[in-house]
Amino acid sequence: MQVSRLDGPEAVEVVEWEEPTDSDAVIIDVHAAGVSFPDALLTRGLYQYKPELPFIPGAEVAGEVRSAPAGAHVAKGDRVAGLTMLHGGMAEVVALAPDRVFKLPDAVSFEAGAGLLFNDLTVHCALRTRGRLSRGETVLVHGAAGGIGTSTLRLAPAWGAARTIAVVSTEDKKAVATAAGADDVVLADGFKDAVRELTGGRGVDIVVDPVGGDRFTDSLRSLAPGGRLLVLGFTAGEIPTVKVNRLLLNNVDVVGVGWGAWTFAHPGYLQEQWAELEPLLASGRVPAPEPVVYPLERAAEAIASLENRSAKGKVVLSVR
Repeated sequence: MQVSRLDGPEAVEVVEWEEPTDSDAVIIDVHAAGVSFPDALLTRGLYQYKPELPFIPGAEVAGEVRSAPAGAHVAKGDRVAGLTMLHGGMAEVVALAPDRVFKLPDAVSFEAGAGLLFNDLTVHCALRTRGRLSRGETVLVHGAAGGIGTSTLRLAPAWGAARTIAVVSTEDKKAVATAAGADDVVLADGFKDAVRELTGGRGVDIVVDPVGGDRFTDSLRSLAPGGRLLVLGFTAGEIPTVKVNRLLLNNVDVVGVGWGAWTFAHPGYLQEQWAELEPLLASGRVPAPEPVVYPLERAAEAIASLENRSAKGKVVLSVR
Protein backbone atom coordinates (compact mmCIF):
# COMPACT_ATOMS: atom_id res chain seq x y z
CA MET A 1 0.00 0.00 0.00
CA GLN A 2 1.47 3.34 -1.02
CA VAL A 3 0.93 6.94 0.02
CA SER A 4 1.95 9.17 -2.88
CA ARG A 5 -0.01 12.31 -1.96
CA LEU A 6 -1.14 13.72 1.37
CA ASP A 7 -4.89 13.67 0.77
CA GLY A 8 -5.85 11.43 3.67
CA PRO A 9 -6.64 7.71 3.90
CA GLU A 10 -8.55 7.65 0.62
CA ALA A 11 -5.28 8.35 -1.22
CA VAL A 12 -3.73 5.03 -0.11
CA GLU A 13 -3.45 2.69 -3.10
CA VAL A 14 -2.12 -0.73 -4.10
CA VAL A 15 1.13 -0.63 -6.11
CA GLU A 16 3.91 -2.99 -7.12
CA TRP A 17 7.00 -2.29 -5.01
CA GLU A 18 10.46 -3.81 -5.19
CA GLU A 19 11.07 -6.43 -2.53
CA PRO A 20 13.63 -5.46 0.12
CA THR A 21 17.00 -7.20 0.21
CA ASP A 22 19.31 -6.66 3.16
CA SER A 23 21.72 -9.30 4.42
CA ASP A 24 21.87 -7.65 7.84
CA ALA A 25 18.08 -7.62 8.28
CA VAL A 26 15.41 -10.19 9.05
CA ILE A 27 13.32 -10.64 5.89
CA ILE A 28 9.70 -11.43 6.74
CA ASP A 29 6.89 -12.73 4.53
CA VAL A 30 4.07 -10.67 5.97
CA HIS A 31 0.76 -12.37 6.75
CA ALA A 32 -0.89 -9.44 8.55
CA ALA A 33 -0.14 -5.77 9.17
CA GLY A 34 -1.40 -3.53 11.95
CA VAL A 35 -3.21 -0.23 11.45
CA SER A 36 -2.75 2.60 13.97
CA PHE A 37 -3.72 6.23 14.46
CA PRO A 38 -0.33 7.55 13.28
CA ASP A 39 -1.09 5.95 9.89
CA ALA A 40 -4.05 8.32 9.52
CA LEU A 41 -1.93 11.33 10.52
CA LEU A 42 0.83 10.30 8.11
CA THR A 43 -1.59 10.21 5.17
CA ARG A 44 -2.26 13.91 5.74
CA GLY A 45 1.27 14.96 6.64
CA LEU A 46 0.16 15.77 10.19
CA TYR A 47 2.48 13.47 12.14
CA GLN A 48 5.59 14.93 13.77
CA TYR A 49 7.72 12.72 11.55
CA LYS A 50 7.13 13.18 7.82
CA PRO A 51 8.59 10.46 5.58
CA GLU A 52 9.49 11.37 2.03
CA LEU A 53 6.79 10.62 -0.55
CA PRO A 54 5.98 8.06 -1.72
CA PHE A 55 6.02 5.76 1.30
CA ILE A 56 4.41 2.58 2.61
CA PRO A 57 2.36 3.08 5.79
CA GLY A 58 2.24 0.57 8.63
CA ALA A 59 4.22 0.22 11.85
CA GLU A 60 3.73 -3.43 12.79
CA VAL A 61 3.60 -6.79 11.07
CA ALA A 62 3.33 -10.49 11.72
CA GLY A 63 4.49 -13.28 9.48
CA GLU A 64 7.11 -15.90 8.77
CA VAL A 65 10.86 -15.38 8.61
CA ARG A 66 12.19 -15.87 5.07
CA SER A 67 15.80 -15.27 6.06
CA ALA A 68 17.81 -13.93 8.99
CA PRO A 69 21.43 -12.84 9.45
CA ALA A 70 23.89 -15.10 11.22
CA GLY A 71 23.61 -14.86 14.99
CA ALA A 72 20.05 -13.51 15.00
CA HIS A 73 17.64 -14.81 17.64
CA VAL A 74 15.20 -15.89 14.90
CA ALA A 75 15.63 -18.23 11.94
CA LYS A 76 13.98 -19.15 8.66
CA GLY A 77 10.45 -20.44 9.23
CA ASP A 78 9.91 -18.84 12.63
CA ARG A 79 6.55 -17.21 13.31
CA VAL A 80 7.26 -13.63 14.35
CA ALA A 81 5.84 -10.19 14.97
CA GLY A 82 7.87 -7.13 14.09
CA LEU A 83 8.02 -3.36 14.24
CA THR A 84 8.90 -0.95 11.48
CA MET A 85 8.21 1.69 14.20
CA LEU A 86 6.45 4.03 11.76
CA HIS A 87 6.13 3.07 8.10
CA GLY A 88 6.81 0.22 5.70
CA GLY A 89 4.59 -2.48 7.21
CA MET A 90 1.66 -2.64 4.78
CA ALA A 91 3.52 -4.79 2.27
CA GLU A 92 3.94 -8.44 1.41
CA VAL A 93 7.62 -8.46 2.41
CA VAL A 94 9.51 -6.34 4.95
CA ALA A 95 13.11 -6.13 6.18
CA LEU A 96 13.60 -5.38 9.87
CA ALA A 97 16.52 -4.99 12.23
CA PRO A 98 16.74 -8.12 14.42
CA ASP A 99 16.01 -6.18 17.63
CA ARG A 100 12.62 -5.21 16.22
CA VAL A 101 11.57 -8.82 15.59
CA PHE A 102 9.89 -10.98 18.25
CA LYS A 103 9.06 -14.69 18.25
CA LEU A 104 5.31 -15.11 18.26
CA PRO A 105 3.80 -17.65 20.69
CA ASP A 106 2.05 -20.53 18.93
CA ALA A 107 -1.22 -19.58 20.59
CA VAL A 108 -1.23 -16.14 18.95
CA SER A 109 -2.50 -15.88 15.36
CA PHE A 110 -0.79 -13.73 12.75
CA GLU A 111 -3.75 -11.33 12.80
CA ALA A 112 -3.52 -10.98 16.57
CA GLY A 113 0.27 -10.73 16.38
CA ALA A 114 0.06 -7.83 13.94
CA GLY A 115 -2.33 -6.11 16.31
CA LEU A 116 -0.54 -6.33 19.63
CA LEU A 117 2.95 -4.83 19.49
CA PHE A 118 2.22 -1.15 18.94
CA ASN A 119 -0.55 -1.04 21.53
CA ASP A 120 0.68 -3.56 24.09
CA LEU A 121 4.22 -2.19 24.19
CA THR A 122 2.88 1.37 24.42
CA VAL A 123 0.65 0.35 27.32
CA HIS A 124 3.55 -1.49 28.97
CA CYS A 125 5.60 1.72 28.75
CA ALA A 126 2.65 3.69 30.14
CA LEU A 127 1.74 1.46 33.07
CA ARG A 128 5.04 -0.18 33.97
CA THR A 129 7.71 2.36 33.05
CA ARG A 130 6.14 5.80 33.16
CA GLY A 131 2.99 5.34 35.23
CA ARG A 132 4.44 3.28 38.10
CA LEU A 133 1.34 1.10 38.43
CA SER A 134 1.24 -0.56 41.86
CA ARG A 135 -0.74 -3.59 42.94
CA GLY A 136 -4.25 -2.75 44.07
CA GLU A 137 -4.60 0.50 42.15
CA THR A 138 -7.51 1.62 39.99
CA VAL A 139 -6.94 2.47 36.31
CA LEU A 140 -9.28 4.55 34.16
CA VAL A 141 -8.81 4.50 30.39
CA HIS A 142 -10.28 6.84 27.79
CA GLY A 143 -11.05 5.65 24.29
CA ALA A 144 -11.60 2.27 25.88
CA ALA A 145 -13.09 0.64 22.79
CA GLY A 146 -10.04 1.51 20.68
CA GLY A 147 -6.69 -0.23 20.34
CA ILE A 148 -4.89 1.44 23.27
CA GLY A 149 -8.04 1.20 25.36
CA THR A 150 -8.64 -2.51 24.87
CA SER A 151 -4.93 -3.19 25.38
CA THR A 152 -5.02 -1.35 28.72
CA LEU A 153 -8.05 -3.33 29.83
CA ARG A 154 -6.34 -6.62 28.92
CA LEU A 155 -2.98 -5.84 30.53
CA ALA A 156 -3.63 -3.68 33.60
CA PRO A 157 -4.98 -6.54 35.77
CA ALA A 158 -1.96 -8.72 34.91
CA TRP A 159 0.30 -5.97 36.23
CA GLY A 160 -1.55 -5.46 39.48
CA ALA A 161 -4.55 -3.21 38.84
CA ALA A 162 -7.43 -4.14 41.13
CA ARG A 163 -10.04 -2.30 39.09
CA THR A 164 -10.39 -0.91 35.57
CA ILE A 165 -12.88 1.76 34.53
CA ALA A 166 -13.50 2.18 30.81
CA VAL A 167 -14.66 5.46 29.28
CA VAL A 168 -16.35 5.20 25.86
CA SER A 169 -17.96 7.78 23.61
CA THR A 170 -21.13 5.90 22.62
CA GLU A 171 -23.46 3.22 23.98
CA ASP A 172 -22.55 0.73 21.26
CA LYS A 173 -18.90 0.76 22.35
CA LYS A 174 -19.69 -0.37 25.89
CA ALA A 175 -19.81 -4.03 24.84
CA VAL A 176 -16.32 -3.80 23.31
CA ALA A 177 -14.85 -2.47 26.55
CA THR A 178 -16.66 -5.08 28.62
CA ALA A 179 -15.40 -7.88 26.37
CA ALA A 180 -11.85 -6.54 26.80
CA GLY A 181 -12.16 -6.96 30.56
CA ALA A 182 -13.40 -3.66 31.99
CA ASP A 183 -14.82 -3.85 35.50
CA ASP A 184 -16.94 -0.73 34.94
CA VAL A 185 -17.88 1.15 31.76
CA VAL A 186 -19.11 4.76 31.65
CA LEU A 187 -19.88 7.25 28.89
CA ALA A 188 -17.48 10.12 28.21
CA ASP A 189 -20.29 12.60 28.72
CA GLY A 190 -20.40 13.06 32.50
CA PHE A 191 -17.63 10.56 33.21
CA LYS A 192 -16.17 12.65 36.09
CA ASP A 193 -19.33 12.37 38.17
CA ALA A 194 -19.71 8.69 37.31
CA VAL A 195 -16.14 8.00 38.43
CA ARG A 196 -16.65 9.90 41.66
CA GLU A 197 -19.68 7.73 42.42
CA LEU A 198 -17.94 4.48 41.45
CA THR A 199 -14.95 5.22 43.68
CA GLY A 200 -16.87 6.61 46.64
CA GLY A 201 -15.40 10.06 46.01
CA ARG A 202 -11.77 8.90 46.17
CA GLY A 203 -10.94 8.98 42.47
CA VAL A 204 -8.62 6.77 40.44
CA ASP A 205 -4.88 6.20 40.70
CA ILE A 206 -4.10 6.28 36.99
CA VAL A 207 -5.81 7.77 33.94
CA VAL A 208 -4.63 6.44 30.58
CA ASP A 209 -5.50 9.11 28.00
CA PRO A 210 -4.88 8.62 24.28
CA VAL A 211 -7.74 11.01 23.45
CA GLY A 212 -6.94 14.46 24.88
CA GLY A 213 -9.37 17.22 24.01
CA ASP A 214 -11.89 18.74 26.37
CA ARG A 215 -12.02 15.84 28.84
CA PHE A 216 -8.47 16.48 30.08
CA THR A 217 -9.38 18.79 32.99
CA ASP A 218 -12.06 16.42 34.25
CA SER A 219 -9.49 13.62 34.07
CA LEU A 220 -7.26 15.60 36.44
CA ARG A 221 -10.23 16.12 38.73
CA SER A 222 -10.86 12.37 38.70
CA LEU A 223 -7.46 11.52 40.18
CA ALA A 224 -6.97 10.39 43.76
CA PRO A 225 -4.16 12.03 45.77
CA GLY A 226 -0.87 10.86 44.24
CA GLY A 227 -2.64 9.95 41.00
CA ARG A 228 -1.05 10.03 37.56
CA LEU A 229 -2.60 11.18 34.29
CA LEU A 230 -0.73 9.48 31.45
CA VAL A 231 -0.71 11.39 28.16
CA LEU A 232 -0.50 8.99 25.20
CA GLY A 233 -1.98 10.99 22.34
CA PHE A 234 -4.67 13.26 21.02
CA THR A 235 -7.13 11.34 18.86
CA ALA A 236 -9.74 14.01 19.62
CA GLY A 237 -7.56 16.42 17.66
CA GLU A 238 -7.18 19.13 20.30
CA ILE A 239 -4.03 19.24 22.42
CA PRO A 240 -5.12 20.31 25.92
CA THR A 241 -3.25 22.51 28.37
CA VAL A 242 -2.94 22.18 32.14
CA LYS A 243 -2.84 24.77 34.91
CA VAL A 244 -0.02 23.47 37.04
CA ASN A 245 -1.52 24.78 40.27
CA ARG A 246 -3.91 21.81 40.01
CA LEU A 247 -0.91 19.48 40.24
CA LEU A 248 0.47 21.24 43.28
CA LEU A 249 -2.80 21.54 45.19
CA ASN A 250 -3.89 17.94 44.60
CA ASN A 251 -0.49 16.23 44.58
CA VAL A 252 -1.07 14.66 41.17
CA ASP A 253 1.16 14.13 38.13
CA VAL A 254 0.75 14.60 34.39
CA VAL A 255 3.13 12.14 32.73
CA GLY A 256 4.09 12.02 29.07
CA VAL A 257 4.25 8.58 27.46
CA GLY A 258 6.24 8.82 24.23
CA TRP A 259 6.93 5.12 23.76
CA GLY A 260 8.72 5.47 20.42
CA ALA A 261 11.07 8.18 21.69
CA TRP A 262 11.72 6.14 24.86
CA THR A 263 12.78 3.11 22.82
CA PHE A 264 15.27 5.15 20.81
CA ALA A 265 16.76 6.64 23.99
CA HIS A 266 16.98 3.27 25.78
CA PRO A 267 18.70 0.58 23.66
CA GLY A 268 17.42 -2.91 24.42
CA TYR A 269 14.14 -1.63 25.85
CA LEU A 270 11.97 -3.30 23.20
CA GLN A 271 13.35 -6.75 23.98
CA GLU A 272 13.00 -6.08 27.72
CA GLN A 273 9.35 -5.24 27.15
CA TRP A 274 8.76 -8.38 25.09
CA ALA A 275 10.40 -10.49 27.80
CA GLU A 276 7.65 -9.33 30.18
CA LEU A 277 4.78 -9.50 27.69
CA GLU A 278 5.49 -12.76 25.81
CA PRO A 279 5.03 -15.13 28.80
CA LEU A 280 1.65 -13.55 29.56
CA LEU A 281 0.49 -14.20 26.00
CA ALA A 282 2.03 -17.66 25.75
CA SER A 283 0.40 -18.83 28.99
CA GLY A 284 -2.98 -17.34 28.13
CA ARG A 285 -2.95 -15.22 31.29
CA VAL A 286 -3.45 -12.24 29.00
CA PRO A 287 -5.62 -13.01 25.96
CA ALA A 288 -4.36 -11.98 22.55
CA PRO A 289 -6.33 -9.16 20.95
CA GLU A 290 -9.20 -10.01 18.64
CA PRO A 291 -8.75 -7.41 15.93
CA VAL A 292 -11.09 -6.22 13.22
CA VAL A 293 -9.58 -7.62 10.02
CA TYR A 294 -9.70 -5.92 6.60
CA PRO A 295 -8.19 -7.30 3.39
CA LEU A 296 -5.06 -5.46 2.26
CA GLU A 297 -6.81 -3.78 -0.67
CA ARG A 298 -9.20 -2.08 1.79
CA ALA A 299 -6.36 -0.42 3.70
CA ALA A 300 -7.75 3.05 2.97
CA GLU A 301 -11.03 2.12 4.66
CA ALA A 302 -9.19 0.57 7.60
CA ILE A 303 -7.05 3.65 8.14
CA ALA A 304 -10.10 5.91 7.82
CA SER A 305 -11.79 4.01 10.66
CA LEU A 306 -9.00 5.21 12.96
CA GLU A 307 -9.29 8.79 11.72
CA ASN A 308 -13.07 9.01 12.15
CA ARG A 309 -12.96 7.05 15.43
CA SER A 310 -15.42 4.42 14.25
CA ALA A 311 -12.93 1.60 14.91
CA LYS A 312 -13.80 -0.83 17.68
CA GLY A 313 -10.71 -2.51 19.05
CA LYS A 314 -7.53 -3.04 17.06
CA VAL A 315 -7.62 -2.93 13.26
CA VAL A 316 -5.33 -5.09 11.09
CA LEU A 317 -4.92 -5.95 7.42
CA SER A 318 -4.80 -9.51 6.12
CA VAL A 319 -1.92 -9.60 3.65
CA ARG A 320 -1.74 -13.26 2.63
